Amino acid sequence: MEGALTTVAFDIADNGLSFVVFGTVAFSLVISLLLVITRGSDNMYDHIGQGGLTPEGDHRGGSLTPPAQEPATRAEQEEEIRQMLRARSERQVRRGEPALDVDAELARLLAPAGASGDSGHDAGLVDEVRQLVVARNERRVRQGLEALDVEAEVTRTLEELDP
Repeated sequence: MEGALTTVAFDIADNGLSFVVFGTVAFSLVISLLLVITRGSDNMYDHIGQGGLTPEGDHRGGSLTPPAQEPATRAEQEEEIRQMLRARSERQVRRGEPALDVDAELARLLAPAGASGDSGHDAGLVDEVRQLVVARNERRVRQGLEALDVEAEVTRTLEELDP
């Protein structure tokens, strides 16, 4: 029996690649078991995707509403947006396009979300619903049915979408 073990040991030692492969697998199994056993409850990797850029983070209880802006913060935000709009306008002028009205664009960007239309809905949503209603009307006409009033249908559909 002792001769067989010696032969196997020499065969493994002769073939260095298999020794490295088996050694690496054994080492990674041991390390994996140690990590599973000694894993702490406050692991940084467990917090990936939960928000916050630092361990302290700003845990606001899951609120999706932005914090109230102070006048200084609002003024700083306005100035940064104004700088970006001026840069965009300068690039457009260099390309031969008309200059951008910085003040009007700033007012449009800083307007409240519900102020885009009189219905209080996002302009993109209203446009998408209008396209849907127009397509529905085209189908009705092809089927021989009378077309519906587009604006009334858009309003009705948006009311259905409201919670």
